[in-house]
Amino acid sequence: MSDWAPKKFWTEATVAELPEGFTVRLDGRPVKTPAKAPLVIPTREMAELVAAEWHAQEDKIVPDTMPATRAANAAIDKVRGQFAEVAGIITAYGETDLLCYRADSPAELVARQRVAWDPLLEWSAGRYGVRWNVTTGVMPTPQPPETLDVLRRHVEGYTPFQLTAFHDLVAMSGSMVIGLAAAERIASVDALWAASRIDEDWQIEQWGEDEEAQRLTLARRHAFSNAARFFAASTL
Repeated sequence: MSDWAPKKFWTEATVAELPEGFTVRLDGRPVKTPAKAPLVIPTREMAELVAAEWHAQEDKIVPDTMPATRAANAAIDKVRGQFAEVAGIITAYGETDLLCYRADSPAELVARQRVAWDPLLEWSAGRYGVRWNVTTGVMPTPQPPETLDVLRRHVEGYTPFQLTAFHDLVAMSGSMVIGLAAAERIASVDALWAASRIDEDWQIEQWGEDEEAQRLTLARRHAFSNAARFFAASTL
């Protein structure tokens, strides 16, 4: 039973415009979410991403190959009804943002963090009018309440579709600052992912990496990239 998957039952996936947005139709029939809500999405670009995933399915439906569809479903079925809660969860990442916790040695790691992370913190400070408390070690260091308030208000301005993608950008990178940088496309997805991996990559250089860790890292990297693509597609 664990190998069971629904079979493909359509031949054509197309985008259709509606008064309230866009949808995807399979042989003319509109797609619905798992909760049976109409799949109405805000932009043609996002609808085309979703339609392409349905079109690419072969004999059986493989949800793991449909990240845009899963994100759209989550935005409609879950995030829309729990918007404030999700916004709060994401903002909490700012309290212990990866970029604010630095190594005190060795010198090469300290330098890597400084080169990659300082420009991102400086950008976010100028962009949002916030300041960050940066420390060494792992003991929690409170961030200014004003910083978290500003960031929460910004996040609350997202649509449910943007918030869905932004959640994954932040969760996969461990950094609200990196998530914001990805959402606003101030650097490439590859560069931002590399910035989020400085500590882990340093450890791999010293000790190596096992196959399971490689698999998990690759899955997170794909999730980060897919979230960046979905966020960009959600912007009107």
